[in-house]
Amino acid sequence: MSEPRETIRRLRADEPGLVLRLLDEAVEWFVSIGNTGQSGAEPFSSRPAAVERAQKWCEEDEGWVLERDARAVAVLVLGDRTEYVPAVDEPELYVRLLVGSRRARGAGARLLQHAVLRAEQRGVPLLRVDCYAGGTGDLVRYYEAHGFVRQEELDVRGWPCQVLGRRLMPESASRR
Repeated sequence: MSEPRETIRRLRADEPGLVLRLLDEAVEWFVSIGNTGQSGAEPFSSRPAAVERAQKWCEEDEGWVLERDARAVAVLVLGDRTEYVPAVDEPELYVRLLVGSRRARGAGARLLQHAVLRAEQRGVPLLRVDCYAGGTGDLVRYYEAHGFVRQEELDVRGWPCQVLGRRLMPESASRR
């Protein structure tokens, strides 16, 4: 069996359905393993605020889709930090969304590599992300396995959140 043909392309403004499909698949899996703390139990596609957020993500300049054999299997959105995360005093690129199909092993890791590349192309020294810090802690460990380091814990209206960062170049190099 040959390796799937893989491409990364821009997320289009007409693709909120794709984002919602992947998010709904994630919720379905979370519910199946008893994890309703991360994203709840209701599909994102049934939540008006989530539908609106998906549309906004699709309009971002830094939205990316990983395709395998011409099928969209993961989405990455980069941009400014999430509003509940404290600012840092240096340039950064923020992972606003990373979601992939459970059937596409390694898709998230591939898009995190793309995020690093995009940050390096911009000369940005820091890539940050926040994620669910509850449950088993697997998600935090996932980001740590990809070079991110815990920075601070937050409580976002009862949702345990871990902010992580990955230094891409010395801070002094980015200010030259």
